[in-house]
Amino acid sequence: MRRAARLVLPLGLTAMAVLAQEPVIVKDSLGRQVAVPSAVRRVISLEPEITRLIVALGAGETLVGQDYFLRTHDHLFPVIFPAGRDLPVVSNQGQDLNYELAVRLAPDIIFASPSETGMTGSIQNKLRVPVVALASLGKIESLLEELRLTGGILGRPERAAELERFFRAKVAAVRSSLENIPAREKPRVYLTFWGSVTRTPVIYEPVDIAGGINVAAGLVPPALGTPGTTISAESLLAWDPDIILVHGNYPASDRPVTVEGILADPRFRSLRAVREKNVHYTFGYWYWWDPAQVLLEIGYLARLFHPRQFPAFDLEAEGNLIYEKFYGVKDGYTAVARILNSHEWLRRAK
Repeated sequence: MRRAARLVLPLGLTAMAVLAQEPVIVKDSLGRQVAVPSAVRRVISLEPEITRLIVALGAGETLVGQDYFLRTHDHLFPVIFPAGRDLPVVSNQGQDLNYELAVRLAPDIIFASPSETGMTGSIQNKLRVPVVALASLGKIESLLEELRLTGGILGRPERAAELERFFRAKVAAVRSSLENIPAREKPRVYLTFWGSVTRTPVIYEPVDIAGGINVAAGLVPPALGTPGTTISAESLLAWDPDIILVHGNYPASDRPVTVEGILADPRFRSLRAVREKNVHYTFGYWYWWDPAQVLLEIGYLARLFHPRQFPAFDLEAEGNLIYEKFYGVKDGYTAVARILNSHEWLRRAK
């Protein structure tokens, strides 16, 4: 997996000094060194994870276009950034950039996905605009490094530092509560993601942090930079996990895999998780992560896996606190919960 992006600063100068004086050299997730302007006022982001970070940094006003996924498929983004509805859509279903529109929008910088390696260079060559390819690739530390980097590019390093401190403090509190849990008490967890019972992430750090064991950890994904692989039903039966987690980042009517469907599937009747009805929804990736949502997910999974350590955990109250911290939206998680029906998740687990 490629290393996360970072700022490359001349010796003897602070980040703020460089931002004030001259372009900054950025090393992105593809290892490319890109010169970005010292003042960025107009942004196109083709990477939903970065777009969410831009909003969290309080820089939503710099966005001059919205990508196809956020406009068409993301039911949560309008909650945190209602102004996005008024932005033009700058890409198609394949995430290809509309070049004519991009020229008219005159961005200072474009954020792209590192999974689209050819597109990144092509956009920069055609538009003569710096293109920075960023994604966390399913790593919490990379997400926080993205946050710092994006905050530096957009001139909001203090806000980035504030959010990072908040994030790390929440994670540290979970880790501290679980530090004396022996390995034998950690549930073995299988995750079904991306619309298929047998499609699963080979790494999923929220499970690890929350005191669980991902039974698919160690498998090799089919392509570099992707976190998932496809297993056989026989492998799932052999693993016999304690808990099955179902990708829940869809409205209930849109979920291709459901808790009820797994519980009723005769192929999985012998599984311990099915017999004991330990099949639950979790948030999961959503074109990588929403930083507020993944932080809430860590707390939710910790409560699900180890209820005695987190007896007072309130999913809605904690979610609203986190969403307000990141996005300044009051009762933001309550609105999200209505879309995902996630207020029922912990109630079912009791």
